[in-house]
Amino acid sequence: MTDAIIRLDAIEKSYHTADQPVLAVRGVTLTIERGEFVAIMGSSGSGKSTLMNILGCLDRPTAGCCWLDGVDVSHLTRDEFSDLRNRKIGFVFQSFNLLARTSALENVELPMLYRRTTLSAREQHEKAMRMLDMVGLSARADHTPSRLSGGQQQRVAIARALINDPVLLLADEPTGNLDTRTSVEILGIFQRLNEQGITVVMVTHETDVAAFAKRIIVMRDGRVRSDLPVEQRTNAEEELRNLPVEPLPEMSA
Repeated sequence: MTDAIIRLDAIEKSYHTADQPVLAVRGVTLTIERGEFVAIMGSSGSGKSTLMNILGCLDRPTAGCCWLDGVDVSHLTRDEFSDLRNRKIGFVFQSFNLLARTSALENVELPMLYRRTTLSAREQHEKAMRMLDMVGLSARADHTPSRLSGGQQQRVAIARALINDPVLLLADEPTGNLDTRTSVEILGIFQRLNEQGITVVMVTHETDVAAFAKRIIVMRDGRVRSDLPVEQRTNAEEELRNLPVEPLPEMSA
């Protein structure tokens, strides 16, 4: 008996353009089990972003069936679809998507405002602080994004993604705007979260980034071309130890 977070059965997704319909995803069938760390790879136009949108309940398939944590999402109303997404999924994006004039703590608290909760304002505040502490940023709780580095902003985004206790964490090119060391640090957070039981699905076009996952799905022309476990998985803690420490720039007189 499987314990699937995501199950797709013959999923297709087409878009209508001025010239002709475009089939972006073609008959994809796959299962993602609870506790997996999966990387989805593919070049531009491969269908990986469209597939991610379907996995994240951001878009509906044109044909086929999709189950999220045992719920068939095919026939949900728009409000039910949105509610399920908010309760079950946390999102991390390449561009962070933080509110510029809002503190790190308030950015993390934001998803709770869109979900019915029995938590008091104080309890929400305390939970948001716990999430920031989990990603090592509790000392920056009152900082706005402009006062945070790119890596720190992505940590805030991860804390925000976790605030509603999702069953699935979806990351779309989460290291695309980060340098090498910071990227490894963020991937290390994903690995630790996965070790704690959180299911992680990450879209990336970089083989080196995908190697931090446990399983790699490769998309091409809207189809799954390969779906294999990672044989030589990169451990973030070991990778950080092997990276050279770059000297700080000298201060001008």
